[in-house]
Amino acid sequence: MKQLSVIGCGRWGTFLGWYAANYCVDKVMLYDIPTSPNFLELKDTRKNSYLTLSDNMHLTPDLNEIFKNDNIIISIGAQHLRSLAKQINQYNLSGKHFLLAMKGLEQPNAKILVDVMAEEITQDDVHVACLGGPGHVQDYLKGVPSCAVIDSYEEEEKKHWIDLMQSELIRFYYGSDVVGNQIGAALKNVIGIAAGILDGLEWYGLKGGLMARAPVEVGRLIKHFGGNPMTAYGLAHLGDYEATLFSKNSHNRLYGELLAKGEKSSKSAEGPDTLKAVKFIADKEGIDMPICQALYKVVFEDAPIKETIRSMFEREAKSEF
Repeated sequence: MKQLSVIGCGRWGTFLGWYAANYCVDKVMLYDIPTSPNFLELKDTRKNSYLTLSDNMHLTPDLNEIFKNDNIIISIGAQHLRSLAKQINQYNLSGKHFLLAMKGLEQPNAKILVDVMAEEITQDDVHVACLGGPGHVQDYLKGVPSCAVIDSYEEEEKKHWIDLMQSELIRFYYGSDVVGNQIGAALKNVIGIAAGILDGLEWYGLKGGLMARAPVEVGRLIKHFGGNPMTAYGLAHLGDYEATLFSKNSHNRLYGELLAKGEKSSKSAEGPDTLKAVKFIADKEGIDMPICQALYKVVFEDAPIKETIRSMFEREAKSEF
């Protein structure tokens, strides 16, 4: 019997558990903090705003139950990963396989999440991969197929997770740049905020410019950390633009749209936290990131939105390439 565990019962974590239960494995265990609203809702009703749990999905408030399975997906806020990793390092994790399904960079140093796990999990024979690429729960539940990328420092770990998770609904590709795919996946949320601001201002004509210039900027950050800047043009970043820059289901795009209208979003968005990390490292290391710099001023420094966003596209004239 093939089994899998999920830590994190938010929108994405619960969906990945549902996906695994319906397409990949025989049984799924879901864990979250017992008092969390997401866990309580699922416990009381066996459903959330997006889906109903399958009969082969089981909730548990006990991490011991989660680690009875060798395959564990983690889908929590990126800034909480280090504390979780410290907590679970107290368990016997030998032979376990982890798939990090959230998209973000740790503050303040823009550390990728695979490296956060490696720093805190001190045991041998523990394997970690990461997931990136497009897809919204609402679309998947309608049967709309998509693609994603799985990457790891270990070649065999990529194969392990792709063999386990592949289906007609989601086609998984092998990643070849952990640094680039983690940074690209995180930064697409930041660019999603910028796209939302353009929507809120009704400056739709600048979205093409944003899409063309943002991967160049993201590539600079990837290169700084030792990755391949071309990875910014892959599934984890540019490939996720349709889902993040245009979809009504994108929390980060909605965050930006409401910000431009002087409103606040009630939906969780990873982009602002990632933006803080990017601003810190870009300033510290002198990385040219004009889109992120302008966006930071708007999001955190109350800079005038129209003038600041326009400034992103009014720099000194130069060759495109």
